[in-house]
Amino acid sequence: MASENMTEVAAGGVVLAIAAGFLFYAGQVTGFSGAPSEYPLTASFRSADGVSVGTDVRLAGVKVGRVTDLALDPETYRARATISVRDDIEVPDDSALSISSEGLLGGNFVEILPGGSPFYFAAGDEIEFTQGSVSLIALLSKFVSGSEEDGQE
Repeated sequence: MASENMTEVAAGGVVLAIAAGFLFYAGQVTGFSGAPSEYPLTASFRSADGVSVGTDVRLAGVKVGRVTDLALDPETYRARATISVRDDIEVPDDSALSISSEGLLGGNFVEILPGGSPFYFAAGDEIEFTQGSVSLIALLSKFVSGSEEDGQE
């Protein structure tokens, strides 16, 4: 009887440890952990395919933030994204944002392409230079069907 109780206690301890690890991981992913504070920036994209709230924002391949809001601007019919960037990262005010792909089967992420300005974006500023996502299907269809701009004369 005592060995059954010890087995149950050990199994319960393992379950609690796994649950605590899951909660810690969920806090890290969603940003509810003790991560550094962030400041918001906005940008407007022609196409934001593959990007959603929580998508990584990277600079030189390193995660420095995330997408916090994505909505359609009813006046311009462009996707308006709000991103958050860690406070310890200063983004030059002539930088650009690009939606990049991790590969053919990978997901998309927002990439900061830093400029060379000595001045930096402040919280709430808008990044004007953007490049939306490229549709792989559209590229393949252009390649398969041939384009009149392929240099044939």
